[in-house]
Amino acid sequence: MPKLKPGTLFPSKEEDDAINRGIASDPDTYELGEDEMKHLKRVGRPKMDNPKVLVSVRYDADVIDAFKAGGEGWQTRMNSALRDWLRLHRV
Repeated sequence: MPKLKPGTLFPSKEEDDAINRGIASDPDTYELGEDEMKHLKRVGRPKMDNPKVLVSVRYDADVIDAFKAGGEGWQTRMNSALRDWLRLHRV
């Protein structure tokens, strides 16, 4: 369980019971059965076959400035430049 922020309040037993009674009396709220759960589909972006890796790297300011000067997509251009370099050089 994640660490809670200071001052996080939990409902009392009475408040929790009142919340649950409200949920139970709401016709639009119900618990899904196993059959219904099987038919659910994930939403959002599909998983990538080859996802990017988040790293922290320090570059000289002039190098970053040169890529940023090209506008939006500078990180993609930097990735392409590194890929081109790898193609031409043995590591």
